[in-house]
Amino acid sequence: MRFKNYSYKNKIIIGKKILKICKKNNVKFIINDDPILTKELRADGCHLGQNDMNIKEARKIIGNKIIGITCHNSIKLAKKAIKENADYLAFGAFFSTKTKKPKFKASIKILNDVKKLTKTPLIAIGGINFDNYKSLILNNADFLAISGYIWKNKKYKPLNAVKKLKLK
Repeated sequence: MRFKNYSYKNKIIIGKKILKICKKNNVKFIINDDPILTKELRADGCHLGQNDMNIKEARKIIGNKIIGITCHNSIKLAKKAIKENADYLAFGAFFSTKTKKPKFKASIKILNDVKKLTKTPLIAIGGINFDNYKSLILNNADFLAISGYIWKNKKYKPLNAVKKLKLK
């Protein structure tokens, strides 16, 4: 759940609804940037950017829940996150995106290089759609963070966009 410009109260209200949907569908519920909200909602984990709280402090708040770390396009950030026992490493943006203005451009090479260092799951982020997602899966992305293709797709409604992405 990523709501940058919502009040804490609205995040709680929306988050409770999302949590029910996730539980019903056996899907992990990850909160962006906010370990305190993660704890409050009893979410499955928290995603931390480089300017957010560090993993050690977040663990004090949420305990043994999932903590993922943004690594942009950096081996150095990935090594630091691995050392701090991050549960997953997120890289991107791989492609141009309108969801948020990317400050970093990641390449397939980063996925392949980091996979040699760790078994920690790797997440690919940024501009992922039906035309490019397979290249990431075939090059060591364990998971894909896809937003615009699903929620802002002019051709498919969200459920159909997700179904289109399912691997055969």
